[in-house]
Amino acid sequence: MGIRINLDVMMAKRKISLTELASRVGITAANLSVLKTGKAKAIRFSTLEALCRELKCQPGDILEYSQEDELHGKEI
Repeated sequence: MGIRINLDVMMAKRKISLTELASRVGITAANLSVLKTGKAKAIRFSTLEALCRELKCQPGDILEYSQEDELHGKEI
């Protein structure tokens, strides 16, 4: 996958739990967990905005693009 989710890194830096962040952002802990583990296929801009607001960060701190060869699983 070309997009990596670094939500767990930002949560650790801000010392906030998944349950607390989910409550502050207004989404379920289960949906936040799907995003945190990188299993989400999409994210709403309103959710990304709320995450950035609560974590006091930029979208690029949460989302990272990585060029990798999906067929061979190696960077190109």
